Amino acid sequence: MSDLQFGVVGCAGRMGINLLRQIAATDGCAIAGGSERPGHGDLGRDLGELAGLEHLGLAVEDDPRAMFERSSVVLDFTAPAATLAHAALAIETKTNLVIGTTGMTADDDAVIARAAEQIAIMREGNMSLGVNVLALLTKQMAAMLDDDFDIEVVEMHHRYKVDAPSGTALLLGRAAASGRGVDHDAVAIGGRDGITGERRRGDIGYASLRGGNVAGEHTVVFAADDERLELTHKATDRAIFARGGVRAARWLAGKENGLYGMADVLGL
Repeated sequence: MSDLQFGVVGCAGRMGINLLRQIAATDGCAIAGGSERPGHGDLGRDLGELAGLEHLGLAVEDDPRAMFERSSVVLDFTAPAATLAHAALAIETKTNLVIGTTGMTADDDAVIARAAEQIAIMREGNMSLGVNVLALLTKQMAAMLDDDFDIEVVEMHHRYKVDAPSGTALLLGRAAASGRGVDHDAVAIGGRDGITGERRRGDIGYASLRGGNVAGEHTVVFAADDERLELTHKATDRAIFARGGVRAARWLAGKENGLYGMADVLGL
């Protein structure tokens, strides 16, 4: 049986390089190509050289269409505007898509949902096994503990991360809201500043820290009078996200149209 062909958009970024390495290291998978934005300094460079692999004879390209056409699945961990453009291209080429992009708006979410009516899309804010188990535990704990327990999600990432709260923090906050049976957007509170008044019962708060080269740390705090429970996940290498992304791509290959998450991939 021939290898599954996976393409990577944003292939020269930190996640893109990790994805290329993980595809090459995974049995039954092959790199179909990689693309970057026009004018990028790595255009024309061999993908193998870019990722520290053997020479592959595939160059970084600025027009991803040909890569989409020869790929079973394309992996996208880029930026919202680019991801929406890639989703449109995936529809045109009938290519399934794994999306790890964060920082998307409700309107962006709606575009992705509509695209999933025409192709199979696996989208998640974090693709590590540990984080998705944490989300499941967060949902269960939120369902067991009443509003006497305030819920706060604290996250820290490297200095280069451009969106806050992180996609993973939102994944965890939404899991908590689901466990409580409430509308997340109605109870979510972002970073606090100034005279904010006392905390409203039932809110889910977010705090975002940035610094150094932290790959990702997330803690869900359940705080009541005189007691506190904390669930924590710490990532020390973003390779764990690449492993999850490639696992998702293997699972998604050949799937019917629809919008899936890592819970589907992992059977959680």
